Amino acid sequence: MKKKLNKVVSLVVAATVSVSVLAGCSKGDKKDSDKNGVTTIEFWAAPNPPQQAYWKEMAKEFEKENPKININVSAIKESPSSEASIQSAIAGKSAPTMSENINRGFAAQLAESKALVPLNEIEGWEDILTNRNMTETVEPWEFSDGNQYVLPIYSNPMLFGWRLDILKELGINEAPKTYSEMLEATKRLKAKYPDKFLWAKPDLADPTAWKRWFDFFMLYDAASEGNNFIEGNKLVADDKAGLQVLTFMDDLRKENAYLLKTVTDPFETGVGIFTDIGPWTLTYWEEKFPKMVYGETFTLAPPPVPDNMNTENVRTFADTKGLVIYASATDQQKHAAMKFISWVYSNPEHDLKWLEQTNLPPARDDLAENEAFTTFFSENLALQPYANAVPFGIPSIDNPKYNELQTFIGQHAVNPIVKGKNTPKNGWNDMKKAIEGGL
Repeated sequence: MKKKLNKVVSLVVAATVSVSVLAGCSKGDKKDSDKNGVTTIEFWAAPNPPQQAYWKEMAKEFEKENPKININVSAIKESPSSEASIQSAIAGKSAPTMSENINRGFAAQLAESKALVPLNEIEGWEDILTNRNMTETVEPWEFSDGNQYVLPIYSNPMLFGWRLDILKELGINEAPKTYSEMLEATKRLKAKYPDKFLWAKPDLADPTAWKRWFDFFMLYDAASEGNNFIEGNKLVADDKAGLQVLTFMDDLRKENAYLLKTVTDPFETGVGIFTDIGPWTLTYWEEKFPKMVYGETFTLAPPPVPDNMNTENVRTFADTKGLVIYASATDQQKHAAMKFISWVYSNPEHDLKWLEQTNLPPARDDLAENEAFTTFFSENLALQPYANAVPFGIPSIDNPKYNELQTFIGQHAVNPIVKGKNTPKNGWNDMKKAIEGGL
């Protein structure tokens, strides 16, 4: 299992790579099939051994039932980055037929350069969504042009961790769900433990683009009920929700809720009692912090919402990646690739095997209820909240300039608010002006 740092770095690298070389992709000299009528497709798996092993096993089983399709599975090269390797292959007309490990922001860059096939235009797309029971999960992945370029494989809906043991010392028996409950918890914490903080996170003061996925977007997706932030080249952010989020963050600042300086393992040591948690963190804790026990030391909860909102089925940002098919593939390869995808996701046991090998929650609407996964979650209770949240996860924005645009959120809104250097209203307006200029 990758640790959080590695996960985040892999999410971000795409933003630093130019896509100008992608224009003018063509089919080159690829042949539909060999003399025996066998169609060969190249599948690039994520540079993560458990994922590579999974896809090789799936390909081998599929080929037994489909001898006219040959699938070569290999890992995406990580030097200098997986995204750069994909872009280089496209420019050199040596792209694979399909690959995984694609987030929505990087896909937007590729789609803008016509390097990807709209999956919804290939026969079998709707059958995959129905058979895998993922209609709701895939809905937020629709791009601004109405197409679906990525089939999400896994969805890590980000949740907030709470130090349950410390909350109970404050007379609070469950994770706060609303802004006012959060503020009350902060007041009690500072009264009893002046040297502890609600949110010990220096990233709040850092404008780096990807860091907004794990603070602002979690709160915004919850407050706006999953409203889009940017559609195409237009900022469509919900003003009311955005102002509520920034006002809430400012209210926390007034209660001295933040620790913005770097402290080693603040949540694990109890210096901070609230932080974003992805499922990969749980494996890290098993190795490094065995005292972190779900339901005893910590609990997991969706983002808090404004006081007037329903606290059920709360939306949140999802760290999620998926499959794409490249435009340079022949028509026969495209259909063979879709046949393979359809075969993999027609059987929930294949998703169970994925879950067991990677601990990455499959992007299914029924993950929490499907009997195929019942035993797994009964043995991995801390992953159950993530399964429950999968249908409510919101992927990253689909604009190819997402790196620049998300930097503006930190520079003009989040960072100055947590430092007390701007008002929520001015911060929101400054951010909007910068993003609209960037668009």
